[in-house]
Amino acid sequence: MTRSRPSSKPVEDIELALLLEAIYRKSHYDFRGYSQASLARRMEQARQHFDCESLSMLQHRVLHEPPIFRELLNFLTVQVSELFRDPEYYRVLREQVIPHLKTYPSLKVWVAGCSEGEELYSLAILFREEGLESRTIFYATDINPAALRKAEAGIYSLDRIAQFTRNHHASGAKTSLSDYYTAGYGAAVFDRTLRAQTVFSEHSLVADQVFAEVHLVSCRNVLIYFDKQLQDRAIGLFDNALVRGGFLGLGMQETLSFSSHQDQFDVFARDEKIYRKRVFGGAPEGGRHG
Repeated sequence: MTRSRPSSKPVEDIELALLLEAIYRKSHYDFRGYSQASLARRMEQARQHFDCESLSMLQHRVLHEPPIFRELLNFLTVQVSELFRDPEYYRVLREQVIPHLKTYPSLKVWVAGCSEGEELYSLAILFREEGLESRTIFYATDINPAALRKAEAGIYSLDRIAQFTRNHHASGAKTSLSDYYTAGYGAAVFDRTLRAQTVFSEHSLVADQVFAEVHLVSCRNVLIYFDKQLQDRAIGLFDNALVRGGFLGLGMQETLSFSSHQDQFDVFARDEKIYRKRVFGGAPEGGRHG
């Protein structure tokens, strides 16, 4: 009888893999394709938070204490952003992408991995300033229902507003950010009309499919947490969702290079990581594909 060779993986790596497998089988949330280095750091924080001696103990609690998982999601998903983060991205959207979007009679925008809503409100404000809000439907999706609830509430700590304001101004703003929120009791509450055209929904780039045809996908600083295979799946979803000539915006550290879908896109703004879906047989066109 031949014995199989024992794994040379550290125990912690084995525990992490088993924890992710348990989460998938128990809750159908699939984090197995996420960057392992990033997950290892976050699960170590979770282990300490839940006062567990090991990831195996954390796995036991996830399997036998259902409320634990909802809290654990806050460690598994990253909720760090700003309004108008990387202002030059929004400036290029405003000055170079919006003129193309204006050729469509109606628009759909997918904010994938919207976290707590900062990217959504940035786009809603930008579209209002550019006169496109009334003919646009925004889809704000995230895997984390708690983050979606915060996004829908649109409430942010007042100490973040100064940075939000600087970013907004640097994006080529035509109004004051203060026009869009009410301040009080240490918080800024953004105008509910900014989300009047928004559909909030749970959606997993790992497991779910395309749900609408859209003209712009903005998915920033999400793919960096995925491995190559999962990045490719997500980009495939964006490709399938976008109309011909539609736009895809990624985070500053993200790229379509090495993706099996890269041939479906042209680089539109290299430094800002904005891509345009190709129209085969001719240059991208406007409203005829709306």
